[in-house]
Amino acid sequence: MSRAVLSLGSNLGDRMAHLRTAVTVLGEHVLMASGVYETPPWGDTDQPAYLNAVLLVADPEAGPYDWLTRARAAEQAAERVRDPNRRFGPRTLDVDVIAVWTDDGEPVLSADPELTLPHPRAHLRAFVLRPWIDIQPYGELPGHGWLTDLLTSGPAAAEVAELRPRPDLALESTT
Repeated sequence: MSRAVLSLGSNLGDRMAHLRTAVTVLGEHVLMASGVYETPPWGDTDQPAYLNAVLLVADPEAGPYDWLTRARAAEQAAERVRDPNRRFGPRTLDVDVIAVWTDDGEPVLSADPELTLPHPRAHLRAFVLRPWIDIQPYGELPGHGWLTDLLTSGPAAAEVAELRPRPDLALESTT
């Protein structure tokens, strides 16, 4: 069985519906969903605020590229359109593969530009780390350290105050 952490983000249209689309597309593979956080845009600030969440997923048959394929399928289901001129621009749904582990718990490492594992910027993003802590309080980002350390003393620490928990919004597994 492989496990993966996927980060979800949406800032166009019905943002919550788009996050739920990802949960629906991933279906029975969703083990846990974090709380939902409203966050300012990252990297390209001329756009609306995001809703962000993290999913822990598992599948006995899936490899790292299977998670990438499923992430892209979720984005397609939300009718995501990629603007090559705005890498961090607005989107209906963004699903990033943050980290993958083998069935024996070993992290998968990859330098492939199409799927770099762990995600090369996850340690910099409070909107990934904080929701991830919801579902794995003692989680560790392979090659970078404990999530709590990254969130309290790393570059992401400066962004924590800008995250707004949205307890009025909830993601749930479809199983």
